[in-house]
Amino acid sequence: MKDSNQRRRSRELGIKPGILAPGTGNAITDVHGVRIGQVTLIEEADIRTGATAILPHAGNLYKDRVPAGIAVANGFGKLMGSTQVVELGEIETPIVLTNTLTVPRAADAIIDWTLSRPGAEKIRSINPIVGETNDGILNAIEKRVLTSEQALQAIESASSDPPAEGNVGAGTGTVAFGWKGGIGTSSRVLPQSLGGYCVGVLVQSNFGGVLQILGVPIGRLLEQHYLHAELDEPEGFADATADGSIMIVVATDAPLSDRNLTRLARRSFAGLARTGSSFVNCSGDYAIAFSTAESVRRTPERRANVAAVCELPNESMSPLFQAVIEATEEAIFNSLFMAETMTGRDNTTIATLPLDRVLPILRNRSVIA
Repeated sequence: MKDSNQRRRSRELGIKPGILAPGTGNAITDVHGVRIGQVTLIEEADIRTGATAILPHAGNLYKDRVPAGIAVANGFGKLMGSTQVVELGEIETPIVLTNTLTVPRAADAIIDWTLSRPGAEKIRSINPIVGETNDGILNAIEKRVLTSEQALQAIESASSDPPAEGNVGAGTGTVAFGWKGGIGTSSRVLPQSLGGYCVGVLVQSNFGGVLQILGVPIGRLLEQHYLHAELDEPEGFADATADGSIMIVVATDAPLSDRNLTRLARRSFAGLARTGSSFVNCSGDYAIAFSTAESVRRTPERRANVAAVCELPNESMSPLFQAVIEATEEAIFNSLFMAETMTGRDNTTIATLPLDRVLPILRNRSVIA
C-alpha cells in the first residue's frame, strides 16, 4: 500500500538535528570505502522482509580486517559473531542485517562469499556478523523465506551510492513507535580544525517508546504510544507495544582503536534516546562501529608482527561522539520519514508517520521554519 503523501527525508523538511554538517549524501556511504547492498522481499499477502549488507571496504575483508567495537544497551536480540569482535576488536566479513529467524541463512551467505574470495582456499574459521530485528508483525517470519542466495545477493550488489531507505532490505517489515519503520541513514563531517573526519550511521529501526522529534513529544501529542491506553485513555493506541529492536551500524574514517570504536558505538545510544526510545525489556538495542582508516587496518603483516599504528587519542574523541549522536538521531528520523504505509500478514496495516500532522506541530513549536 502506497502512502498518498510523497515521502521525503527529514532534512529536506527542515528537521536538522544537532550542529554538525552532514556529508555529501548524508549517508553511511559518505565514509570512503563503505558499500551497502540490499534485497527486498514483498511477496503474496504476508512476506515483508529482506536483507541489508554493509561492507567496510571494497577489498578482501578477511585479509585486511578493520578494527571494530560493539555496544549493547539491552541484549534481547541475536547478534551473531559479537563475542569474537569484542574479544579481538576486529571485523573480517561483511555485516548483514535481516530478520530474527533468518540469521543462520545470512551467516551462510557471508561464509560462502568469504570462501569465494582470492586466497581463501585454506580458511578454517570465519566469524560472520549478522544482526537482526523481528519483523513478525508484518512478515510471516516463521516461513523463513529469505534464502542464503538472496542474502548473498545483498552482499554482491553492494554499492558506494547512498542506500535506499524506508521499506527496503532488512527494514522492509519493521515497525517503530507504532508507525512504519525501516532502514535509515545519515552522516556528519567534522570541521577541518577537528580533523575533517566523517561519521556515518545506518539503522534498522524496529523499536518502541514515545516518539520525540527535536525535543517535541510527537507520540504524546498524536496519542500514539505504548502506554496511552493504560493511562486512562481507552481510545488510545491499544495495540501498540514498545517491544522490538534496533541495529545501529557506525562507520568512520577516523583512525580509531577498537577500544575507542566501542566508546563511539556506546554514544550512538544517546541519539537513539533523543528519538524517544524506551529501551524496554524485550528490545535488542545493538551498535557496531568500525574504522575504515588505512593506518589502523588489521593487515596480515600487522597481525603477524609488532606494528606501529597511528590512531587518535582519547582527547580527540568528543567531537566524534557528537557526530555519532546526531547522525544516529537523523538516521532514525529518515527511517520513519521515508517509510510508506504497509499491509502484511493477517491483513495487518501499519501506517506511516503522518507528516501532514507532524510538520504543523513542529512549526507551531518553532523548531522548524
